[in-house]
Amino acid sequence: MKTIMHPCLPFNDMERVDFKVNGKKIHLAVEGSTGGTSLGLHAAADIIAAKGRVLWASSEMPDPARFSQLFEHLSLVESSRFHAMNFGGRFDKAIDAILEAMHGLPSVKFVVLDDWCDGSGRIPVNSINEVKRLAEHTPEEVGLLLISKGTVDASGSSSENILPRGKEAMTKAGFEAWTLERSQKGGQRILKREGEPTELMIEDSGFKI
Repeated sequence: MKTIMHPCLPFNDMERVDFKVNGKKIHLAVEGSTGGTSLGLHAAADIIAAKGRVLWASSEMPDPARFSQLFEHLSLVESSRFHAMNFGGRFDKAIDAILEAMHGLPSVKFVVLDDWCDGSGRIPVNSINEVKRLAEHTPEEVGLLLISKGTVDASGSSSENILPRGKEAMTKAGFEAWTLERSQKGGQRILKREGEPTELMIEDSGFKI
């Protein structure tokens, strides 16, 4: 299986990535500090540009400078369709609040849970059950992206550099498994969607291929 690359294209001429998140349920496992939040914001900006509304939930809000870079091409009116929520407190109550906002606001097309679980260790069963409940009550046309830190295979039996935690349970809950890791080529990234690799470049305005 070959990674998709465009080595002959100047960087500025590369195509902005369309992650095609509409209606998908995705669990993105990332290698530390590779741009998982930026990927979520990139996809959110695309949904908003297409007249959709985005719900963003996290224990910490996105870096304001990075947010401004990725939303620079949107007007203030368009950017107002980005609704940030803080997990805080019990996770089940946060899921309740997301569901209430999803069904109460017009034109919600994308929901992102960034750093939705602890950065290491086994994902608790109750957390997986809660995101399963979220997925079950999310309309088919609404994309759902969960971003978390991935793990490595300590046994050495896997050829993958980064693995999603709780993959089997998350797959049963209806989520696709994506991973994002560093490439050996400088600032490039490798995104694997259900195991299919794509090599990406990351710049201020987002990801390009």
